[in-house]
Amino acid sequence: MPATTTPTRGASQPKTTTDAAATPLPSVPMDVLRPDCPSRVVMQRIGERWSMFVILALAHGPLRFTALKARVGVVTSKVLTETLRALEADGLVSRRAYDESPPRVEYELTPLGVSLLEPMAAMRAWAEAHVPEVLASRERHLDALDAVHG
Repeated sequence: MPATTTPTRGASQPKTTTDAAATPLPSVPMDVLRPDCPSRVVMQRIGERWSMFVILALAHGPLRFTALKARVGVVTSKVLTETLRALEADGLVSRRAYDESPPRVEYELTPLGVSLLEPMAAMRAWAEAHVPEVLASRERHLDALDAVHG
């Protein structure tokens, strides 16, 4: 379904694009471990390299592209643009273009994107709490490989 645009009402009013229409799902039981399960595309989007960082960066409100890029970190402009477009297409992020000079564009989470924050917070807390263990395990693994391949 095509994106919708609300008309501009003045210099500070935004034009917003989102795709909020729901596509009917096939009558297949959802099981992300089944190769034909439609929920796999959602898991793939969330699991893409920069998606989680963008969603977390937008958790506290809208950001302009440059501020979002700085908040996310080492992502290139090209990759951030691609990620934002994909998240917008999936209805997780909205893009607002203001009719101003110079042009101003902001990105923010949609209600669907906001609904990801709670499960992502649990993943973030787990990652931050267990990073020493993961890094220690990685180091042991590399040491073992070095010992074998000497």
